[in-house]
Amino acid sequence: MSKILIVEDEPKLAELVAAYLDQAGYENHHIDRGDQAVDYVKNNQVDLILLDLMLPGLDGIEICKQVRQFSGVPIIMVTAKAEEIDRLIGLEMGADDYVCKPFSPREIVARVKANLRRVELDQTESPRTDGFDLDVDRLRATYKGELIDLTTVEFQLLQLLIKEPGRVFGRDLIMKSIYADSRVVSDRTIDSHIKKLRKKISAVAPELNVIHSVYGAGYRFENND
Repeated sequence: MSKILIVEDEPKLAELVAAYLDQAGYENHHIDRGDQAVDYVKNNQVDLILLDLMLPGLDGIEICKQVRQFSGVPIIMVTAKAEEIDRLIGLEMGADDYVCKPFSPREIVARVKANLRRVELDQTESPRTDGFDLDVDRLRATYKGELIDLTTVEFQLLQLLIKEPGRVFGRDLIMKSIYADSRVVSDRTIDSHIKKLRKKISAVAPELNVIHSVYGAGYRFENND
């Protein structure tokens, strides 16, 4: 189930949008302050952001810029200012789409579906990343045709990191993503999985260095070769 983050300081509007998203089968979470949004995205799995332009604490433009420094998650900007539209969808902003207030909640749901579908198509058309091929149905990973012998948790970890190359995943987010039963594990457990995953990738491709530690933050997948 895709998870939508609603960043909106108007409670009634946020409740209305959340209700329509629920009906459409989407999980959602609401934040009413801009200065809480970036940390939430860093520490939780989010598939799309509905981001209001005018927010207390931090405005939508700055949130979008900061999120784009570590994530390519689709962002739909919501604005009451029609003159802002060109700026909102400019490359310097990083927003994927926009909706002007007042809007129909059905329009929001349609935009959400369209943007998530685009991401799915992109992933379908480009299933390989830097020589890796992940078969989700069989939990099977290969690198340039060579099988990487992974456990289920190691496969899920590689799948998470490879989904967004360059994004830094914190340990808390990794825990939430790969342990569906919400069990409590320590940072050392995640570090151990990373160490084993690196070792198994190295066994197939000794020259490869794709899983990088980011001091004080977590890990990212990136091929710097």
